[in-house]
Amino acid sequence: MPTHSTRRAISRQWELLKLLPNRSPGLTAAELHQQLEGAGHRTTKRTVERDLIELSSLFPLHCNDKGTPYGWYWQPGRSIDLPGITVGEALTLRLVEDSIRPLVPRLMLKSLEPRFSQARQKLKALSEESASARWIDKVASVQPALNLIAPDINAEHLDLLQRALLEDLQLLCQYRSANKNRVHELTLNPLALVQRGQITYLVACADTFDDVRLYAVHRFEAVTMLGQPGRRPAGFDLPDYIQSGAMQFGVPQAIQLHAWVDPALAKRLHETPLSEDMTLIAEPDGARLTATVNDSWELKWWLLSQAGAIRVDAPTTLRQALIDSQRQSLALHDTAI
Repeated sequence: MPTHSTRRAISRQWELLKLLPNRSPGLTAAELHQQLEGAGHRTTKRTVERDLIELSSLFPLHCNDKGTPYGWYWQPGRSIDLPGITVGEALTLRLVEDSIRPLVPRLMLKSLEPRFSQARQKLKALSEESASARWIDKVASVQPALNLIAPDINAEHLDLLQRALLEDLQLLCQYRSANKNRVHELTLNPLALVQRGQITYLVACADTFDDVRLYAVHRFEAVTMLGQPGRRPAGFDLPDYIQSGAMQFGVPQAIQLHAWVDPALAKRLHETPLSEDMTLIAEPDGARLTATVNDSWELKWWLLSQAGAIRVDAPTTLRQALIDSQRQSLALHDTAI
């Protein structure tokens, strides 16, 4: 088994071969050293020079010695397409691996698995010598809300949903609704897959209807791919659909929110505004808030989570909905005491 220093040398020299251009004037040892450092290989210019001389005895490399500094490159017509990935590529693969798994069709994901494995091995092998390889241990992305456990998804169902989406085919599905706990048979035209927090949603329209709805993937109880071509509503565009606020659940309709907020919440909103047009007018005991937001469940959840720090003045329908929710919560807690 090769020693750790041997593995480092092989990895460095492999990377060096990939960096070499296929034509004159080539790259100098200093330029190659700089690029190797940028790729996460800690080394010296002298080591690079020794590597080049050693590699030139094994590979068709040429040194342009007509003038200093000397440039190194592959001999014309002799460059080699070397497999492998750079530290930067390995880092990128590790950062996106978990988030893309539910969104990539199984056949495509299967072809990526060796790359994911190679990325993990690359970063592990270089972790002691490369600061770049250790970057994966120093960054993380976390959800701002309560970190719920992701639901179990039937892998066969997900595979069929992805294939139908990829091939633009209709689906015959058995789907369990969230609120009524009833199973409905639906013919769906798949339009997109969207990951929202821990939940994966199929964006689709049913039968011959044009209204686009969301279906949680873990609630499908049976999925059959039909041979019938799927139907896409005219003008549907996924970025526009998300931008409309549809993934916030509710009617994608903008409203003018008017509220009073306490000083602590006003400070947080000053740093992370609710909208582009949000305004905060300071008052002795807090601030007056105005913002254009989508009328959605997500907005209501956020307002309820800030219940002790915000008072909604308008719209009155939103204000009343919050009051009703808090009265219901109070009644539940009073009953429990």
